[in-house]
Amino acid sequence: MSTPTEFTGVTEFTVEPYPGLPLTVRDVGAGRPVLVLHGGAGPASVSGVVDHFAATSRVLAPTHPGWEDTPRPEWFASVGDLVETYLDLLDDRDLRDVLVLGSSFGGWIAAEMAVRDRGRRIGGLVVMGAFGPRLEGHEVQFPTAPPGPPPGEGSGPGQGPGPGQGSGASAPRRGPSPAALQALAAYAGPTKSDPKLLHRLARVTVPALAVWGENDTVVPPDYGRAYAAAIPGAGFELIPGAGHLPTREAPEATFAAIDAFLGAAGR
Repeated sequence: MSTPTEFTGVTEFTVEPYPGLPLTVRDVGAGRPVLVLHGGAGPASVSGVVDHFAATSRVLAPTHPGWEDTPRPEWFASVGDLVETYLDLLDDRDLRDVLVLGSSFGGWIAAEMAVRDRGRRIGGLVVMGAFGPRLEGHEVQFPTAPPGPPPGEGSGPGQGPGPGQGSGASAPRRGPSPAALQALAAYAGPTKSDPKLLHRLARVTVPALAVWGENDTVVPPDYGRAYAAAIPGAGFELIPGAGHLPTREAPEATFAAIDAFLGAAGR
């Protein structure tokens, strides 16, 4: 059962994949489907990604349970829970040849979806600043900045409302809210990683790209190189001058890299 809502050209629907677990999904545009998965900073942090693809594609952008004041039952507490929920969403909507793009924590979910996609719903994978793999000598540093827009909003790169504010999203936070950090810790676990992930990524058979900001201090570029090395045929793009959210900090270069990858893949 779903409940649609219309606002500023964007459709939002809510489904209940499990009793007591409502899932809110933005649905905008038309064409080949794209699933956009946000990271710890929440749905607003990927609003520019949604708007970029909505010009030519149908974009689904769910809010992970626990973000934006959405409920997250205690039992719903792993990356696998999110992966199965989003794969079911693709099945239930009968979506095929789906490009799955995940940022930060969303990239971990996206990669696992590509590994477990038994229904062959996924046609391409893009991960940006994604953690998940366990790398010797590296530890993911969750952001700890207080919620809310940064001081001097709009005064510098990546500080004002990101691209795509016309799609109905609010201004991105400087960092995850306390509730989001609590949900993120529950999903990611104490190690914020999965030691088996890099081995399982060998099962991915769709075109894949890892995109990283060269100055990412949350998830260093070595993680992107590890993703690209583990996925057969995957590419790696380093975005000069960008940090953890390259689509906000260097949008032109980042989207140029993604669009070139998709063009080469025939999308």
